Amino acid sequence: MFSRKMIILVLIACIIGFCFTVMTLSSRHALPSSTAEQVTFSLVSPFQSFVNASIDFTKGIWRTYFLAVLAVEENRQLNRQLGQALKIQNRYEELELENQRLKKFVNFTGSLEHSYVAAQVIARDPSPWFKTIMIDKGVQHGLQKGNPVMVSEGIVGQVTEASDRYAKVLLITDRNSAVDGLVQETRVRGIVKGDSSENCFFVYALKKEDIKAGQVIVSSGLDQVFPKGLKIGSVLMVEKKHSQLFQKITVQTSVDFDKLEEVLVFRRAD
Repeated sequence: MFSRKMIILVLIACIIGFCFTVMTLSSRHALPSSTAEQVTFSLVSPFQSFVNASIDFTKGIWRTYFLAVLAVEENRQLNRQLGQALKIQNRYEELELENQRLKKFVNFTGSLEHSYVAAQVIARDPSPWFKTIMIDKGVQHGLQKGNPVMVSEGIVGQVTEASDRYAKVLLITDRNSAVDGLVQETRVRGIVKGDSSENCFFVYALKKEDIKAGQVIVSSGLDQVFPKGLKIGSVLMVEKKHSQLFQKITVQTSVDFDKLEEVLVFRRAD
């Protein structure tokens, strides 16, 4: 008994033999002329058409496969190039924003009679009870405890601790901070106190004083820490109670501490 595999091999051999015969006949004559040739051609033609169709189908599959592989590789290369382009664009935008901030620093420091040190914010206290930041400049750069820290928008705080290369800055929003200030328009004096929140309070302003929302609060210079006339913020809300001697004034700081990246540390000129 012949096995199934042997039968399949014999059939394939027969098909190949038929195809070879037809190809031989076709090469000798444009069309079959004898009766035997015509019969052979009629029998083999379907098989030859099937083989040719199979070959064309297989070629199509392989061509599609290789094109898909090439497309996938090209897509990967394009994605890598796109990633590099986006990285360069993001870096450019960051440098442009940093350049704009530094230009503000240059314009701001040109009007002051103090030397200064530019520093970057490298850390901030995550605790909700304390408002402090760390900067990348310290004693080696001429910083010491008590140096005022600010940006072009206004006062940031003051240095409370300084090591060789780093310093800790107490923000004006911290509950332990106090800045001697005054209302720019009416010259009413008071103390700007932090509350460990987003805003500050202008305290010790007598109830008789006319203070309105929107008025600007600046440093008075009387605390011997911050130069006179630096912006602290603006009056956000005023409350007057008959039972109290002083007004309760909420101040919105001019500095957005959540977006603080660079600062200026001032040293008084000798």
